[in-house]
Amino acid sequence: MNGTLKRVAVACLAMFALLMINVNFLQAVRAEEYRTDPRNTRNYYDRYAIERGRITAGGKVLAQSVETKDSDFKFVRKYTDGKLYAHVTGYFSPESESAIERSENALLDGSSADLLLRRSIDLFTGEPTRGASVDLTINPKAQKAAYDALRNSGKRGAVIALDPKTGAILAMVSLPTFDPAELSGTDKGTVFKRYDELDADKSQPLLNRTISQTYPPGSTFKVVTMAAYLEADSSRGPQTTVAAPQRLPLPQTNISLPNYGGAACGSGQVTLVYALEKSCNTPFASMGMELGFDAMKEQTEKFGMGTPVSVPMAAAQSDFGKDYDKAALAMASIGQRDNRMTPLQMAMIAAGIANDGTVMKPYLVNKITDAKGDAIEEAEPDELKTDAVSSETAAKLREMMASVVSNGTANLAQVPGVQVAGKTGTAETLDGAPPHAWFISFAPAEDPKVALAVIVESGAANVGAEATGGHTAAPIAKAVLEAVLNK
Repeated sequence: MNGTLKRVAVACLAMFALLMINVNFLQAVRAEEYRTDPRNTRNYYDRYAIERGRITAGGKVLAQSVETKDSDFKFVRKYTDGKLYAHVTGYFSPESESAIERSENALLDGSSADLLLRRSIDLFTGEPTRGASVDLTINPKAQKAAYDALRNSGKRGAVIALDPKTGAILAMVSLPTFDPAELSGTDKGTVFKRYDELDADKSQPLLNRTISQTYPPGSTFKVVTMAAYLEADSSRGPQTTVAAPQRLPLPQTNISLPNYGGAACGSGQVTLVYALEKSCNTPFASMGMELGFDAMKEQTEKFGMGTPVSVPMAAAQSDFGKDYDKAALAMASIGQRDNRMTPLQMAMIAAGIANDGTVMKPYLVNKITDAKGDAIEEAEPDELKTDAVSSETAAKLREMMASVVSNGTANLAQVPGVQVAGKTGTAETLDGAPPHAWFISFAPAEDPKVALAVIVESGAANVGAEATGGHTAAPIAKAVLEAVLNK
């Protein structure tokens, strides 16, 4: 009898142990899998049970949760001027988020460890859990100006503006855009259908072109080549003369590189400032070959290329290209071949020159506050690169870029009463599409408050001899500069 009881007891203990192992396995190992399983409807309803924090900028509410009369969904997300800020705020859908809604999700939904004290107080007082609010660095006037000006071009493209002294992002516009409200409803069928439509759209409205798309930078990259050339010899300056032939034979090839439109560049011997004003190809290609691949690559890295950047959304990596041969280096030095840059990276280059050679880390979040308005976190500007160029080189570049706007290809970027500095660019594409139009800029040149980059995809089309970034992209930059500087 005792033996039978022992066997039963052992069997019960074994089953109990197996049960405990299974429970712990499910809770500790597979908990996340089950929590995120699309079939978990509890998680689906829980997303709408909490009042997410607001997303604001410049005193304007961009996104907020509003209470509904639906018994299944207590709160739903609403967006103000959704299309204008879509790539900044992102969307909050039944199963996913994007942009700030994703990057700051734990704070917005109140689950962050930074809100533990707030949650504890709410639990004690009986108040419902509410998420933290995220205040952004975006300047609403600059954002609207960038959006309207780019939209009026009728083209796809991007505009991003920074405070060169802090790295704060003042405008972030990507077109085409989308309405985040269409992806933030509670009906999965409707939301997923609309997402699939947007995702399949060849114009890529969901893509944030300011940080997630790289392009050949064209002649805007000539400021980097100029920076490397000036850094290599401190005696060089705006009035230093260089050879500027109408065509430049490329080593080990049977082709030669012309200037834009096959035009001559002055008399064939020009000053550096003239070469930048007129955006001549041949002198800059010669500079790049003279400097060599390593020096050129090093200069791009000094401006931040190759350093991972999150704003807090991660930015795509820019790339100068590989060391193929002298001919490839010549083309990369004028922003072509394998040279690929994000608009953010080009804005950082302009900002580094504007900020005396120091490139600041770009950031989008200004301040985070809990549901009671108490600050949890505030932005602290930080340096990304302190030696992009020397202070002396930065001053020379500012002088020459100001001359590009006052005397060169960017006169359409002029702002009355303000000295604007900039560089135009026309970037050839590999797919045979019309060239992209670029412009990078900062102002006021003597004490910069804003630096920016504009790209208009295929923006150099159908404008004849004026097919340059100065014709299409510079006026967009002007609108943003005026908005930031209150002109």
